[in-house]
Amino acid sequence: MMITKTEKINRQQPEPEKIEAAAKIIREGGLVAFPTETVYGLGADALLSEGAKRIYAAKGRPSDNPLIVHIADFEALDRIAREIPPQAKLLADAFWPGPLTMIFQKSEAVPLETTGGLDTVAVRMPSHPVALALIRAGGGYIAAPSANTSGRPSPTTAQHVDMDLNGKIPMILDGGAVEIGIESTIVDLSGISRRSDGTWVCGEMPMILRPGYITREMIADVIGSVCDDPGFAGTDANVRPKAPGMKYRHYAPKAELTIVSGEAFRVAEYINARAAEAGAKGEKTGVICTEQTVGQYHADAVKCIGDRADEESITRRLYAFLRDFDDLGVDRIYSESFSELRLGRAIMNRLMKAAGQRIINV
Repeated sequence: MMITKTEKINRQQPEPEKIEAAAKIIREGGLVAFPTETVYGLGADALLSEGAKRIYAAKGRPSDNPLIVHIADFEALDRIAREIPPQAKLLADAFWPGPLTMIFQKSEAVPLETTGGLDTVAVRMPSHPVALALIRAGGGYIAAPSANTSGRPSPTTAQHVDMDLNGKIPMILDGGAVEIGIESTIVDLSGISRRSDGTWVCGEMPMILRPGYITREMIADVIGSVCDDPGFAGTDANVRPKAPGMKYRHYAPKAELTIVSGEAFRVAEYINARAAEAGAKGEKTGVICTEQTVGQYHADAVKCIGDRADEESITRRLYAFLRDFDDLGVDRIYSESFSELRLGRAIMNRLMKAAGQRIINV
């Protein structure tokens, strides 16, 4: 089994020698887990087909699930995107570096292994200083899905990465806990093309394939009309995913997760009744709730994810809480709904994937 080295690294001023050691692994075709502002990524050289294959093998990830290419400079797009529409520059000026991924028609430089067999490539410029330093030192193009076993809750600390990938990768860069806690928003710009006369035509409206911290409204304010992809849920096994997380069950704890939606007192009433029934059968129940409701629940593990007025606290803790329930050995988990929040679409997208679309309205 491979020995995995965890290297603590300064978040704001990454030590050059540690970055170079990790970058050398990347340049030689190996894998390194590293922090971004969203979640920890599992990086390989995006322009080496062997690097993508090693990512899929380490994660146990289906090879038709595309990887996101991480860059550190906007000019790096020239090599990997066949066309860069003007909307991309507007979005980059507004949100890069940051938690936004854009999809383009790919160039020949990007192997199909990196794109999951698609003719499009997903690209992001992270804002985390460690990530940016590693990308530049590693060759400028790092493919990096979340650094976890495929289907498990995404890692928001180096310890989460170690739980899933120890013995499977050579290095983890430990930059502490991440800031945002959910993956980037993905917007598809590949339907915008350039005519022979140099003018641009929008064959398909820009489309959000995965909601995230950058909301649809924020994107629309910059480029105008944008729509949601109906494949958010990814329940059709015959649909080929255009972006990570669209098709397969993701973010899932070991226990069965159910989301309960409705008036707060009815939600608590329903969950308490199910917890009592489970207890009578010798089963343990976990609950995800907020500061507004934490005192209403009676279950084996009641975890307050944060204040509904502080949505970032919810996104930061979501995956860690799902992992905590695994450690506690609960048999079933119930979560309140968060659909009414500004980040509600992003939070509910992750919860619904983790729950296998299991939601009850009371």
